[in-house]
Order: sequence, then structure tokens, then C-alpha cells
Amino acid sequence: MSKNTISLRGIRTFCIAARYESFRDAAERMFVTASAVSHQIKNLEDELGLRLFERNARNLKLTDTGKALFDEVSPLIDELDETVARYQKSRPRSRLNISVQPFFASERFVPKLPEFTKANPDIDIKIDTSDEASEKHAGSWDASIRVFKSPPAGLISHRLFPLRLLPAGSPEFRKKLKVKKNRIESEFPLIVHEGRGNAWKKWQRVSGITLPENSSSVRLASMIAVVRAAEKGLGAALVPMELAQGWFDSGSLVPLFDTPLVTNETYYFISDEKSAEMDNVRLLREWVLKTFAIDD
Repeated sequence: MSKNTISLRGIRTFCIAARYESFRDAAERMFVTASAVSHQIKNLEDELGLRLFERNARNLKLTDTGKALFDEVSPLIDELDETVARYQKSRPRSRLNISVQPFFASERFVPKLPEFTKANPDIDIKIDTSDEASEKHAGSWDASIRVFKSPPAGLISHRLFPLRLLPAGSPEFRKKLKVKKNRIESEFPLIVHEGRGNAWKKWQRVSGITLPENSSSVRLASMIAVVRAAEKGLGAALVPMELAQGWFDSGSLVPLFDTPLVTNETYYFISDEKSAEMDNVRLLREWVLKTFAIDD
């Protein structure tokens, strides 16, 4: 048989089997069966007209010819792999720097992100979730998903959904809740988000439910911490309805009342005019609007 017909696949399989002196170990690294490895080695031996392995019931050992072949071809296979890897790394990639408010990132954006990365494998994404503040878009970000009271001037904004806060607590907390004539008569410690210190007073006016006087309170700086505290039974929290749905579905949080506080804040996808024209930002924007935007 002509040397030009020798199977490169067979040579590669031979090198792996020779390195580990085991068809089983080679199979595990190649994600095939041991019998498939044995079959490829047998075909290679037939093509070469040489015996490469000594086989017995307990172990596998290279013949002198097999060892000589391995010493010569193994460096060539390694060099081939390195060459292919260099070309793979040289493929052009684009980058995206995006800021997402922490609770949105943890509850909605990151769990859904594999859909975008699978469809756009050449885009590398850096996500900043370090800033809880609203009304903010820094020039160092290509885009952001953040809360604003109105579309920010001088930027390209796309509305996603309004921020609606609903009273929630643990199931045990809900069982102890007592309400009579729209007045809460049981203990009702409040978990307060520092950025929305008056939210409970606003909810009281909107709902018509009177909160107990002199309720104790815990103030926390992040919405993630607020929701965690409510889950642990520390008190009642006003949580973003759309973002906390997973907690409601799992039963770790339950709504305490049906009336939400519809704030004057809205989640937007934001970019400046220059960034908005970038292909990767356009692709992300289209996916974000399709995935997260809600029509009222």
C-alpha cells in the first residue's frame, strides 16, 4: 500500500495509545471506545505491514519498531497541533464591555447569557456588576443595562421594563402575617434598600395597607442582600417583581401582598452613538431587547 494512504487519524491514535500504553486510557482521552482504538491501531498495522504493540491479557507494550515509530512521529503530531492552534487563536475576535446592575445580572442576564455566547462565539464579553447606583453610564463601557428615571440625554436608550417592587418574605414569615381592616397587626420588620429609603412609605400610600408604627428595620446596600435577608426570614422586603420571579417559582420567597409599587424608574439598554454602531453592540442590543424587553 502506498505511504500516501496512511491514515493521519490512525497515526494520531497510535501516538496517544503509545504514550499511555493503554487502549482504554487512549479511548477516554479521545472520547471513543477502547475497541474503536484497537480497531484503528490494527488498521494502521495492516497499512504499515508492521506490528506496533505486544498485546497480552494484562498489559500493552510497544514493540521495538513501535517505539522507533513513536519517537519519530510524535514530535511531528505535536508540531501539527501547535500549528493548527496558532491559526485558531489568530481568528479575529471582538470585545464587549458592558455594565449591568448586580441583581439584574445575577437573576436574568447571566443565566440567559449562554444563548448569546453560543450564537456569537467570537465575541468576548466583560461584565461589570460592581456598581449598584442608578442613573449612570460611564464612557468606558460599550453598553449598559441600568435603571434610569427617564432616557438619559445624549445617549441611545432602549426601554426594557419598569421597576416594580412587590412586598415579599419567606413562607414562614407569610404564615405569621396578620392583617385586619387593611392594617398589619403582626410584627413586620422592614428590610430597606439604601438606595430607596422611602419605598415602604410610598408603597403604604399606593396599597392602602397601614404598616405597624415603630417597625424595626434593617438597611442594606444591595438588592441581592435585601432579597437574601428576606429569604432568611429577617423581615419583609420590596423586591423587583420581574427579577425575583425565580425566587417566587422556587418557593423560597412568597408575595405578602398583591399590590406592587410601580416606581418612576425603568431598566434601559444604553450606549453612546459611537458604540451603538458597533456590530457586537448591535448584536447584543437585538438579543437583549428580544430576551428581556416587556411590552406594557
